[in-house]
Parts: sequence; structure tokens; C-alpha cells
Amino acid sequence: LFRVFKKTSGNGHIALYLGKRDFVDNVDSVEVVDGVIKVDPSGLDGRKVYVYLACAFRYGSDDLDVIGLSFRRDIWIQRVQVYPPTGANATKSPMQESLMKKVGEQGCPFSFQLPTNLPCSVALQPGPNDSGKACGVDFEVKGYIANAADNADEVIEKKDTCRLMIRKIQFAPANNKPGPKAEISKQFMMTDKPVHLEASLEKEIYYHGDPITVKVKINNETSKVVKKIKITVEQLTSVVLYSSDTYTKPVCSEEFAETINANSTFEKSFQITPLLANNKEKRGLSVDGRLKDEDTHLTLQKKILYIFKNLTFFIIIFSDVTVELPLTLMSPKPAGQCSIFAYNSNLNT
Repeated sequence: LFRVFKKTSGNGHIALYLGKRDFVDNVDSVEVVDGVIKVDPSGLDGRKVYVYLACAFRYGSDDLDVIGLSFRRDIWIQRVQVYPPTGANATKSPMQESLMKKVGEQGCPFSFQLPTNLPCSVALQPGPNDSGKACGVDFEVKGYIANAADNADEVIEKKDTCRLMIRKIQFAPANNKPGPKAEISKQFMMTDKPVHLEASLEKEIYYHGDPITVKVKINNETSKVVKKIKITVEQLTSVVLYSSDTYTKPVCSEEFAETINANSTFEKSFQITPLLANNKEKRGLSVDGRLKDEDTHLTLQKKILYIFKNLTFFIIIFSDVTVELPLTLMSPKPAGQCSIFAYNSNLNT
């Protein structure tokens, strides 16, 4: 038994069926997006039925559309004709075979192979009073009735369409690597010796919700006393379309009262946990493309086409002795899923 996702057109002449809505990017390949569309030929009036899969970047809310402009740009789109059948999808996947049993003789299978260079699903978190769809990259499967697959002069009415949003996602690899390390020496006025700071992470990848342990070593050769260590996680999001805009958002920050006397050394591990639950009010945070809130996390990927994100630890002493560590936050693979390797340093309509 498996869950079936269904969306029927307003006139009831077509209905879209998917066996799942999350499709895994394995870096060198992406899971095939396959499904079935049920067609009632009596309501077509000689027209054909098509299905398309589109990856698009939404960079403005629908309520900003006051002069007929669309704040959505297609990154990639592919269309197939499903009725009348063309014979292109003669071989059915096990998922399609199961869906066909549910749909019956009116079912028409379809499938799409996503290229590997497309971004994963990602959204910019709206503010508390924002309305409409969130900005970001999303994927949509749409069935529609038309005379031609893509005729700019043909008006396709909403009642002749049915659509489902899907997600392109990644999971953490099974084997984790040692974490990064950074160090710095800083000399101050009126002192002839420096403060040496070293910070490191235990591992390269952490799971969402797990405490992150950062190990701090300090050699204070100055005459000053260190009274505080501050650890901050900031998300840097660069949105690239017609121009490049970069946003820095703190997602977690903690101060630790620690005394490191003059001419002394210090070594200790601290824990900090960045959570989306603590950042629900922050507009513009980069999060996984949303289908359900409970599946949504602060997200970080090394590289995507239109949104580029980085997450960095800042460990601060004297307010100007700072080291930065890249951090990867990912979801563990569910049972039965293939794990993949993330693109490197990385922080979930």
C-alpha cells in the first residue's frame, strides 16, 4: 500500500495521480518523475491532453502583480502528449502499474527525467503578514487540455488544468567526514603578544535538530582577560536573477561566560542548535521547498542555479577576534532511500 496524490481539473475531465511528491537528487542522477493522468475523452471536444513538468523561480508575490507582470521565470520545462497516446511511454514503471490499477482503462502514464544541473526545491520564508506563494525555486507537474502543446495564442482555461507541486530533495551521505578547523592570531594595541584562537567541528555534516558541537582552543598571551565567547550561526543567501542580492540572517546566537586570564590557555567544547522553529518570524530565510510545514527545515546547499546559500559559524572574542567555519545541515536518508553526497558546505509548496 502507498499513498496516492490526486488533483482533478475543475470540469472533471482529467485527473492527475502521483505516487509520491518528493524526488531524490543523487548528484549524478535524479529520480524519474512518473505518474498517471486519467482522461475522459467525452469532454475533450477534439482537443488533446498534455502534461508538463516545470522548474521555476518565483521572485515576487502574486499580490504585486498590478500591471500584468509575472513574477515567475521558468528555469526548465518539458511537455509530453498523453492523449491521444503517442506510444512514447510504452514501458510502465512499477509505480505507474500500481496507479493504473487504481485509475483504470482511462489512465495514461507519463514520465520525466530531470537533468542533474537543476537546483533543489528551496523557498525564502515569508514574513508574518505576507500573503501569496513564497519566493524561491519550485517544481510543478501540470496536466491540461489544449489544441497544441505550447501555443502562445491559445488560452487554456483554469477548469481545463490540474496541477501538483513536487520537491527535488537531497539526503545526507551515509559516511561522514571530519569537520573543518580554522584558527587566527590577533595582536592588540599596547600588547606585544597575540591571542590565538582555534575552533573546529567534530564532523562535516549535521542533521537538522541535532546539537552542533564546536571545540574552542584559546591561547591568551596578552595582559587582557577574556570574559565571553559568542557563537553565532548566520545564513548568507544570494539571490541571483537580473542582479545579485545577498542577505545575511542570524539564525542562532549564544553567549558563554568564560574567563580566560592573561597569559593562560583554554580549551572547551560548546553546543548550539539552529532551528527553524526559533526563526518563524524572520522574512527571507532560505528554507527547503515547502509541501508540509513539518517537513520544512533551514537548508543549505553548496550551489543552486538562482539561490546560493552558505552557513557560517562565527566565534567571537573581544568582539573582533573571529574565526569562520562552514557548516552542512542535511536530513538523514529515510529507510529504503539511497544516500547521496551533498555538494560540500550546506543550512524545508
